[in-house]
Amino acid sequence: MSIYNQKQRWKLGLAAFALLIIIASLWYTRNLVKKISRNEKEKVELWAKAVQKKANLVKFTNELFEKIKTGERKKAELYAEATKQLSADAQDVSFVLKVLQENTSVPVILTDENDAIQISRNLDSTKEKDPVYLKEQLQIMKGLYEPVEINVYKGIKQKLYHKDSRVFSDIKLVFDSLIKSFIAEVAVNSAAVPVIYTNNTQDKVLETGKIDTSEINTPEKLKQKLAELSSENTPILVDLGEGPGDYIFYAPSELLTQLKYYPYIQFGVIGLFLLIAYILFSTARKAEQDQVWVGMSKETAHQLGTPLSSLMAWNEHLRSMGVDESIINEMQQDVKRLNTITDRFSKIGSQPTLVTSNINQVLTESVEYLKNRTSRNTKYTLKLPEETLMVHLSVPLFEWVIENICKNAIDAMEGKGELEVALIDVPEGLFVDISDTGKGIPKSKFKTVFEPGYTSKQRGWGLGLSLCKRIIEIYHNGKIFVLKSEVNKGTTFRIALKRE
Repeated sequence: MSIYNQKQRWKLGLAAFALLIIIASLWYTRNLVKKISRNEKEKVELWAKAVQKKANLVKFTNELFEKIKTGERKKAELYAEATKQLSADAQDVSFVLKVLQENTSVPVILTDENDAIQISRNLDSTKEKDPVYLKEQLQIMKGLYEPVEINVYKGIKQKLYHKDSRVFSDIKLVFDSLIKSFIAEVAVNSAAVPVIYTNNTQDKVLETGKIDTSEINTPEKLKQKLAELSSENTPILVDLGEGPGDYIFYAPSELLTQLKYYPYIQFGVIGLFLLIAYILFSTARKAEQDQVWVGMSKETAHQLGTPLSSLMAWNEHLRSMGVDESIINEMQQDVKRLNTITDRFSKIGSQPTLVTSNINQVLTESVEYLKNRTSRNTKYTLKLPEETLMVHLSVPLFEWVIENICKNAIDAMEGKGELEVALIDVPEGLFVDISDTGKGIPKSKFKTVFEPGYTSKQRGWGLGLSLCKRIIEIYHNGKIFVLKSEVNKGTTFRIALKRE
């Protein structure tokens, strides 16, 4: 019994040590993950702040460009006004001529009254001699502003067409490029953040980054995705100075999400590995135990076989010599008993054959056999159903189980008490309950009593109940267990079998 107490202490110690390792490892891993997560979160927050600052910079640039555009627009308007003044009956045209001469940025085309091009200024110098290019520019100017009519001489008129200055156009191109660059930088971000850039009403996607487009290809999916991102981070309002502003929705980086679940995945994999290793180890150990049982049983049967044959021969020799018949009969009973034991061991060492048997009769014979060989202070009670129950049994092995449990019960009662064997018919099969009024078994030992080597006797081997478990569960495909027990009141063992 001490070996099992020591085994339990080892198990508890190893379990506590393993738990300590797991807790320490989990604590360290979680702290490490927290640090990495904090760094990743700081990167995301830094990215979000950078986006906001870039947006502010774009807005400031836009305001600056607006001022420049306003100035250039005023230049164009001044040029057009000066041209008008030139065509009027002005007395002092020196200022007007000065304005016209200083025009170095406003593109103009002078035509006759039939729109035939006479001269151009401030257009692309490489194409200003190309008639096709000039006609294209003339059409563009017609679409922008009304021409200025100039009275040249006695009803002859010319038309002056113009458009925004080149500086104004260049500013617009630069600003458009700046906005596109800003949106692209938001989408392709260094923080590896999933991003959706939308308009102010959040119903149009302007750009995405690290987002599966299949998740936002319908208005419903887009709305759901934006709600999901909003729950994780507050959207960034981007005011570029054009309209009410746009929104940037973003989520934590993939690395941050992976780190969040890493400890659980790690210990899940480790736990699965340990479980598989334990199952394989237990299976291997059980296979080794089975081989030991089989080897011991075969060897025991073999060792008993030779002297048993000799005893049977000597018994017949004594009978032929005319020895007292009562002595011969008693010897014959003992030889028969030894032969039964040898047969049981030989069956344990091989796969026994199960035959359909009358379990009522088997139990009756087993109890009667025990009655004649135990103390009269033990009261036997056998409870059988009226119906005869048939079940697949190896009768010699099953009798051994009943005999072993009953003998243990008699020892627990120290030869004095009540022993009850009850056969119970149930829909799922049948139960054999063996109850005694002995010392009882602590609840913590309900499973340990079936382990090889466990015994409460000073000279016991601790093999009886382990053999019973093997016979019932492996050979008969049933179950044997302690149904109930109270210390100093008694114990009930139950054998569960499938009915024929």
